[in-house]
Amino acid sequence: MSSKPAESVAEVIPDILIDPTSRKRYVRGRFLGKGGFAKCYELTDGSNTIYAGKIVSKTLLIKPHQKDKMAQEINIHRDLHHQHVVGFQSFFEDSNFVYIVLELCKRRSLMELHKRRKAITEPEARCFMHQLLLGVKHLHEKKIIHRDLKLGNLFLNDDMELKIGDFGLATKLDFEGERKKTLCGTPNYIAPEVLCKKGHSFEVDIWSMGCILYTLLVGHPPFETQSLKDTYNKIKRNEYHIPSRIGPLARALISRMLQADPLSRPNVDQVLNDDFMTMGYMPSRLPLSCLTMPPRFDARMNNSIISTRRPLGEVNREPTPLITNEILQGVKSDPAPVNSPATAETPYPAVPSGPSPQQLLRDLQQQLHKLFASKPTEKIPIMMDEAEDPAAIPMVWVSKWVDYSDKYGFGYQLSDDTIGVIFNDLTKLLLLVNGKTIQYVERDGMEQYHTMERYPSHLEKKMKLLAYFRSYMQENLVKAGASIPSREGDELIRLPFLRQWFRTSRAVVMHLTNGTLQVNYFRDHVKLILCPLMGAVTIIDEEKNVRTYRVTSLSQYGCSSDLLHRLEYVHEKISFLLAPKAQMNAIRTK
Repeated sequence: MSSKPAESVAEVIPDILIDPTSRKRYVRGRFLGKGGFAKCYELTDGSNTIYAGKIVSKTLLIKPHQKDKMAQEINIHRDLHHQHVVGFQSFFEDSNFVYIVLELCKRRSLMELHKRRKAITEPEARCFMHQLLLGVKHLHEKKIIHRDLKLGNLFLNDDMELKIGDFGLATKLDFEGERKKTLCGTPNYIAPEVLCKKGHSFEVDIWSMGCILYTLLVGHPPFETQSLKDTYNKIKRNEYHIPSRIGPLARALISRMLQADPLSRPNVDQVLNDDFMTMGYMPSRLPLSCLTMPPRFDARMNNSIISTRRPLGEVNREPTPLITNEILQGVKSDPAPVNSPATAETPYPAVPSGPSPQQLLRDLQQQLHKLFASKPTEKIPIMMDEAEDPAAIPMVWVSKWVDYSDKYGFGYQLSDDTIGVIFNDLTKLLLLVNGKTIQYVERDGMEQYHTMERYPSHLEKKMKLLAYFRSYMQENLVKAGASIPSREGDELIRLPFLRQWFRTSRAVVMHLTNGTLQVNYFRDHVKLILCPLMGAVTIIDEEKNVRTYRVTSLSQYGCSSDLLHRLEYVHEKISFLLAPKAQMNAIRTK
């Protein structure tokens, strides 16, 4: 009973943080994640501006070199001011912790995007690389080498702007031509001259960016293996393979950036002026939807010279009749012909890349199998907090729904305010968040895009039904938030849509085209949202508290009996979604 309670009390991070120099007061809010030495939380100041607070316990800074490393990170970062570098607000300390206050990047990092999307399109990669290169150019002009450029250190804000962060391994050159000797970096991105301790400089960042470009386009790092030794050997031998589907300009740039001889690599300005960066289409801004789905680039934009959130909406209630036959009578309009440019009618495959929804369901089955085999409720003690990972929270989920399938179909609203309907003929119609763009999905999965003002006449009845589903959800279900103004990049939006759904006596089960599986329980209004790509489960409880856990971490740290029973129920229902389509009609089960 001696000193242990006192130690644990001393280690509690305060709810109110005060910078002793500026007297600025911050309220500690939502947990954002942890990594290395630090835990991250939202910090809100007196003007209600929200920052990211990187909080490091001083028990981890006992040794002189640990203190020096922290001091160097702060000194380097505080001197950087650039659109594509995470903003440094301030730092301060108390007797137990060091606090670093940074710009909040709400859309997490390119690592989460990579896990959800794997390989991305060339225009997206070009856009991200352009922003990354501008940020690195600023660092190099300041004589700073980052030395740990990787997807997990490239953050995204609400405007999908890339921000370079985490300067824990960064160093500043003391004189022109200096070669650093420290062995540091992340295995998949580390340059050969660092491994071989030959001395290194700015060229290591070019190498890492070459690995990043490769990873974005191919879907995995160029030297990735099952073991550290094999990865290092491949790096030393410069042994990697670029798939044939990667376009010639991208292939050439990757090869230039991954030259074994650092002096043969281009500098930042040369990469910015490379043909890959200057000759292909680069959007001025990317939509938020690209965090989970490929954007709507047409064939011209994405061929190669090229080759190929907010709190959940509320409790759903049993619907009262919302649509009468009178509504559908006497509807006349003068929609644009199908081939009008305003209809944006170019069809797009509904699932353009990556694993199929069916394969993702099978992946989810396997993830849950492994969790059950670990007997997570028998862990002593159960430490679910350690399994929490807010970075894995789903990008979109179903926030409202209404079942009117006895006549017309199933209506729903996504957490970003997109409205969708699955009609009884298995076609689908979505009104995107900008309130203007219509996405129509045929039974065969082909997509067409129109506007609210101009659409083919054969969609007239379905447009009316969409409008009434929308009106009903806005009037009868708790609002998920104010309407979002349209913005640059909206023309590229492509969102996941509801692929399948069914109701049981206990819950409604909904499966999105990006692999997300959602189960809303009727009795206690708890929602479970599972993402096989992130290997994560999100729980939204009756009070609308949101918590996200890694499935593998639940195996390690344990989980509650309640959550396990709910996951067992979900696992049972996955078999229905994997059943042949003929068996999916009108499923009613316990």
